[in-house]
Amino acid sequence: MSRFSQKVVVITGAGSGIGAAAAQRFAHEGASVVLVGRTQEKLEKVKSTLAAGQHLALSCDVADAEQVRQLAEQVQRTYGRTDVLVNNAGSVVQGKIHEVSIEDWKTLMSVDLDGVFHCTHFFMPALLSSKGNVVNISSVSGMGGDWGMSVYNAAKGAVTNFTRALAMDYGADGVRVNAICPGFTFTDLTEDMQDDEALLARFYDRIPLRRAGQPDDIASAIAFIASDDARYITGVNLPVDGGITASNGQPKQA
Repeated sequence: MSRFSQKVVVITGAGSGIGAAAAQRFAHEGASVVLVGRTQEKLEKVKSTLAAGQHLALSCDVADAEQVRQLAEQVQRTYGRTDVLVNNAGSVVQGKIHEVSIEDWKTLMSVDLDGVFHCTHFFMPALLSSKGNVVNISSVSGMGGDWGMSVYNAAKGAVTNFTRALAMDYGADGVRVNAICPGFTFTDLTEDMQDDEALLARFYDRIPLRRAGQPDDIASAIAFIASDDARYITGVNLPVDGGITASNGQPKQA
């Protein structure tokens, strides 16, 4: 497939996990990919795995509005357009609210929420010109609560509703805005959980497909929602979770 031939796709948090898998998928489908993250070495490593094309690896802290403004200007100078923005950069803070620090709250919000705002704000003029689209990476944690993750839930819940509001504001201009909401997925953020067999068993007992997601599973959904195959879809927060949000929360009885 070459659904993204002649398209420019900007992906934040592209140095690993879901962002890296999305970069590989878009490049495979013909896009010029701009890999964005804080660590140049990691971005260059991912870039070396991409299908041939005019790709860029640009270090940027999405929590810093001025860095994002400069990023958007550099992409515009290089390509003259942006067709897809994937707001993927994120972090996790765990703990009850009296246990986490004010700094923990501010740090997570600066990336998981402010970063989405900064990138969407500065790239929207280019997206309006190209009639492109935004794909926010939210989470099933933005659709319901978790024990011990209220800070993360707050950020992702905001991204979920931000997605809906943006879709309403920009639909008449031809810009679609959607979110992908992954469930439990094997990435760097869950690395410390992946060898805990007892914990995995508890997860798999709640996931109808009986496995964790892989970055490629999420990348496939991102590519679909960003493509013209989804041209009449906007304002959607799509769970990609192995079916976990199909449950009403009651335990399996037999």
